[in-house]
Amino acid sequence: MLEWLDPLILARWQFGLTTLYHFLFVPLTIGMAFLVAILQSAWVYTGKVQWLHLTRLFGKIFLINFAIGVVTGITQEFQFGMNWSDYSRFVGDVFGAPLAMEGLFAFFLEATFIGVWIFGWDKLSPKVHLASIWLTSLSTLLSAYFILAANAWMQNPVGYEINAETGRAQLNDIAAVLANPIALASFPHTFFASVMFAGTAIVAVAAYHLSKGQYGDTMRVALKFGAVANIAAFAGVALSGDSLSLAMVEAQPMKMAAAEALYETSTNASFSIFSWGTPDGLNEIFSIRIPGLLSFLSTHTMTGEVEGLNDLQAQYVAQFGAGDYMPIIWLTYWSFRWMIGLGGFALLVSIVGLWMTRGGRDVKGWAWKVAMWTAPVPMVASLIGWIFAEMGRQPWLVFGLMKTEDGVSPLVTGLEVLISLVAFTLVYGALAVIEFRLIMKAVTTGPEEWASITDETAAQPNSLATVY
Repeated sequence: MLEWLDPLILARWQFGLTTLYHFLFVPLTIGMAFLVAILQSAWVYTGKVQWLHLTRLFGKIFLINFAIGVVTGITQEFQFGMNWSDYSRFVGDVFGAPLAMEGLFAFFLEATFIGVWIFGWDKLSPKVHLASIWLTSLSTLLSAYFILAANAWMQNPVGYEINAETGRAQLNDIAAVLANPIALASFPHTFFASVMFAGTAIVAVAAYHLSKGQYGDTMRVALKFGAVANIAAFAGVALSGDSLSLAMVEAQPMKMAAAEALYETSTNASFSIFSWGTPDGLNEIFSIRIPGLLSFLSTHTMTGEVEGLNDLQAQYVAQFGAGDYMPIIWLTYWSFRWMIGLGGFALLVSIVGLWMTRGGRDVKGWAWKVAMWTAPVPMVASLIGWIFAEMGRQPWLVFGLMKTEDGVSPLVTGLEVLISLVAFTLVYGALAVIEFRLIMKAVTTGPEEWASITDETAAQPNSLATVY
């Protein structure tokens, strides 16, 4: 019982849970804003009512998700001061810069253009109103980049110096922080993963209505649009993931070694799709392997050398002093595979869905159910990806500079953290119920409330009354 009142353990659980909860909304916001902008572009340049219906339906889902996401994101910054004050004191001069840029620049642009888009339907020209949703999408991407740059500094600290008098990290090159190789690689990876989630959500909504025989022509367009977006985004995820793996090997070779549970340095290192071993992870009993794949992911050559956990552990002991520098191997190993596997499953569903519905073919009820239940799969893959990225960095809070155990607030008790953790859980649970009900209402209603809009009126955007 006393162990679970350890403020370090509870603070890690609280930050991890609230971060993952907040990230439930982030990829849908990023991906849906981008896809809604494409849908509205199709409407403005074709004048077809089906594109308007889809723009407004998925625009409403985007707005609901954005509102809840903003609320859940506010608590993240407060936790730096409440539970991680030693970390904040050490890195605040560096870490705070990209976060301030996100809040003062990107978020305000995002909020402004969202307001213009909501209230500008019957007040702006079609192309000006279209520009507002594109600027909203670009603002969400800018916001994401600043946050990823802050996180990338924890993975690969650059552009700083240690003040000898205060012992704090001080920013001396903001360009280096913003151009961090980890940030440059993780940004497109995050963007394409977000589009995958949004595309799969669109497929699920279309499948729901098609299973009930509703809005057939419109929802078939939505199904194909979402599936194509998902397939294209998966290609982007794979390519950007390759770049990210190279950057990761350069900055944190221990993480890549842990992703394969590779204990000994190896050339022509294989990649195991499945592995079964002893509980301590030191001895392998059975595995299914692809020869040379880990070497290729790490070096782009099938015979490249990949450093093993044991050699890296010895290097870190010599560099940083005595200690265990290995992350939790089984968690890192399996999170890497589940991330890839779930993304691949979502891709497969979209490919099969396009094939089964080609030429206006009818689909059996079970296929619609599979499509609907696939909606959260890319989201779960993204969450697991974040677990891999953050847990694979352990025991470091800032790689090579500060261990996680050294960043927790020294005067906060475990009971205080536990109380706030319970409070956050209750509030977030209530918000989850609200979010789910609002989105489900929007999904089940579909484009019914705009049924009176025809191709003729859809081609005249300024004659439309706002529905928001």
